Amino acid sequence: MAVKIRLRRMGAKKAPFYRVVVADSRCPRDGRFIEEIGYYDPTKEPAVVKIDGEKAKKWIATGAQPTDTVRALLKNSEIL
Repeated sequence: MAVKIRLRRMGAKKAPFYRVVVADSRCPRDGRFIEEIGYYDPTKEPAVVKIDGEKAKKWIATGAQPTDTVRALLKNSEIL
């Protein structure tokens, strides 16, 4: 099972809000997930990013691959 750390889109039309989740790579973007580890709100100024560093590091250590966007968010949050 390939596990990814990725964004799950929430919110209304033209008002995106994302949750950072750990999910099987075969599941759809907004489908089933294993665990929620944070959120990202790009509509605020500046953008709000809240990610649980402990959980993110645990999942990366067990082999979960973050997507490019999530990797950038983790670097900006100084988790990676």
